[in-house]
Amino acid sequence: MAVTDGLDVYVVGGAVRDELLGLPQGDRDWVVVGASPQEMVRRGFQPVGGDFPVFLHPQTKEEYALARTERKAGRGYKGFTFHTGPDVTLEEDLKRRDLTINAMARRADGTLVDPLRGRDDLERRVFRHASDAFAEDPVRILRLARFAARFTDFTLAGDTLQLCREMVRNGEVNALVPERVWKEVSRGLMNEKPSRMFVVLQDTNALAVVMPQLQWNTEVAQSTDLSAARILSLPSRYAASLSQTQEHAALSTHLKVPAECADYARLTQVLSARFDMLPLPPSPTAQAYLSSRAQYVLETLEVTDSLRKPARFRDLLEVVLCTRQSAAENLQAEITRIESWTGILGCYLQVDAGAVARQPGLAPHAIKAAVRDARLQAVVACLEKMTPR
Repeated sequence: MAVTDGLDVYVVGGAVRDELLGLPQGDRDWVVVGASPQEMVRRGFQPVGGDFPVFLHPQTKEEYALARTERKAGRGYKGFTFHTGPDVTLEEDLKRRDLTINAMARRADGTLVDPLRGRDDLERRVFRHASDAFAEDPVRILRLARFAARFTDFTLAGDTLQLCREMVRNGEVNALVPERVWKEVSRGLMNEKPSRMFVVLQDTNALAVVMPQLQWNTEVAQSTDLSAARILSLPSRYAASLSQTQEHAALSTHLKVPAECADYARLTQVLSARFDMLPLPPSPTAQAYLSSRAQYVLETLEVTDSLRKPARFRDLLEVVLCTRQSAAENLQAEITRIESWTGILGCYLQVDAGAVARQPGLAPHAIKAAVRDARLQAVVACLEKMTPR
């Protein structure tokens, strides 16, 4: 006998939505109607969570939640009281969800339960709030924006847009904590067209609240989408989205982003400011000019810590290319710069610091300077080879 035999269970939410869209289904969420926590435990389900009863299936480890209703009891997204019990219907549970397209369920026999006509909104490609309860949870604006980055042909219903603006005006969005903002933003950045997430946040007036330092415009939007099209990492996409933000450090601190993301945002701007120094102009090139430019190139490699993290330096080059590609009149020239920097990095990394340190007669205190000079000469030699004659 299966542990779910006799239970009134339904697959709900994203799994149903994605199935109807013909997309691969991820984790399934289940709702159980008419059961008690005691019965779920008796059947072998493992209770998890805190605010309301959620249980893990003893074999599949999928989440089964008891049908519930909720009532606003305070400000922000934590101010809720929940009610679960055998009297809560499936329709009541679905109505508390964020969007109509996420408020559908499948019975065990395959029947679709769609009291809010989410399937119609799927066909129309429309994001619409499931009920006025949407306004009680500011996280839903973040989720809506993230969905826009994933479902790129969907539009936002006008009444839902107005509702979001009212939430911002009423101060609900001010209650969002940085960790939750970053969780949703980071997920949105990894979708197909992340610029749409920022556009929705901007249209709802939430962007200035949750990311107050962000400098956002069409050029940055194109750079961010290019970073997604090139399937770059999260730190790289984050750096692209902050490519024109002067207060990037303050924003990274405000959002409490991982250190790697903050570093990528900072170093992208460092490298971008120095990016045009390569390749060198055609000959004749004075030796003094060549040495001076090599010194500046070496400093760039040092301040970006490319010796210890050459893979990150290559990532930064990709991000800079994304920021340049959207406005570049000559894309090939930008690609040539990437190739020049990559070549210089290779020469820099080939210097054997150990061999330099073992040179006869070299005093210990002079080793650091000798190694740096060897790296400088390697950069000079590389520049000489790649400079047109």
